[in-house]
Amino acid sequence: MSQVEVFENRKAVLGINSLGRIGKLSLWHHVGRKYFQEIVVNLGRDVGSGLSSIAQIIEKDATYGNIHRFLYGIKSQRIIQIVNEDKGELLIDGIPVKILRTARNPSEIAWRDYGADVVVDCTGKFQDPTLPADEKNGSLRGHLAGGAKVVINSSAFKIKNKALPMPDEAITMIYGINHTAFDYKKHQLVSAASCTTTGLAHMLKPLLQEEMTSRILTASMSTIHAATNTQSVLDKTPKAGEKDLRKNRSTLNNIILTSTNAAEALIQVIPEIGDIGFMADSIRVPTTTESLIVLNVTFPAPKNGDATLLNRNTLNEIYKKADAGDPEHLLVYSEEQNVPTDLIGMDAAIVIEGQFSHTRTAFIELDLSDIPSFVEAYFGTMEKMRIRMPVVHAKIFGWYDNEYGSYTNRLGDLTTCIHKNINL
Repeated sequence: MSQVEVFENRKAVLGINSLGRIGKLSLWHHVGRKYFQEIVVNLGRDVGSGLSSIAQIIEKDATYGNIHRFLYGIKSQRIIQIVNEDKGELLIDGIPVKILRTARNPSEIAWRDYGADVVVDCTGKFQDPTLPADEKNGSLRGHLAGGAKVVINSSAFKIKNKALPMPDEAITMIYGINHTAFDYKKHQLVSAASCTTTGLAHMLKPLLQEEMTSRILTASMSTIHAATNTQSVLDKTPKAGEKDLRKNRSTLNNIILTSTNAAEALIQVIPEIGDIGFMADSIRVPTTTESLIVLNVTFPAPKNGDATLLNRNTLNEIYKKADAGDPEHLLVYSEEQNVPTDLIGMDAAIVIEGQFSHTRTAFIELDLSDIPSFVEAYFGTMEKMRIRMPVVHAKIFGWYDNEYGSYTNRLGDLTTCIHKNINL
């Protein structure tokens, strides 16, 4: 049999490291998608009373319900079968799923033995792409040593040693924004950024593509974000060295101010944002999923100086056009009066709340003598040193399901795209 024939007969196998929120929902996504013929999930430890406990964890979800009802509707039947307890073998909707319960360190997971070319690390623990494969406490490169060809990190990269540059083989990608930049000959470590960065990138992309809104003077964002497992159900005493005391307060009855790395990650996928000085923060609220981006942007007035041309209707038309022009509808424009529970599980990177978009025209006064790069001789030819420039402030709102609908689906799109690319 030729090498081509061997390759064509090889099964598409996906590796998932961790069965946390994104790991579990990624399993749901790929079971429903049916692109991968087998899935290997590494837990690295025993759970409950055995494989039956793991099956229940996979099947049931407090946010999305049961997997069979989520995928097929209220009258559907259960789709998980235990095939072999000792070998950790499940059959989920016809897809063989292997559960590994031994290795915690990525370098000790034998992905090669299972034919998993692409591994999605959903632990949130291995975020530094510069660490070697034999790092004592584990690293993303450990998966490569175990046989994976490409590792996708379901969170943003964080390099501990700030003096080190981003490795050439590492890239941050968001499906629908820059996923076509993937090059298997070059990239082995991929970050899928974060849920907030994914939604934010899809909010900004249509603005940057339109001439009237392509030049952004200033921008900032707040995400009203659902609770995550990094928070505490009830108040607890922080560990030594913890700086963010708020995350140790009860998530059930508090609004928690915290930070987000969405701005830093955004620059890696849309480099021109780096010139704006983008600011971002996160406000955690006691809901299970579906978050809201509040985007504040300042634009210069249109070239003819008529700031009234850039208004709420203009912005909404830009987003309507983006929705209509994308067959995948990664951005959805809505004029309904939505609340979070209306959109849980919706397959969209961002849903623009068109009814709430609004703009205001203002003026910025500049004293040209304060600009060091101007020569004094030039000032002498001017009657006035001050100019009054019209600008447009805009506030745009976008919903995103930070767990399944927005983030996990885009992660699944990226994963499938990368697997197809490496197997061309």
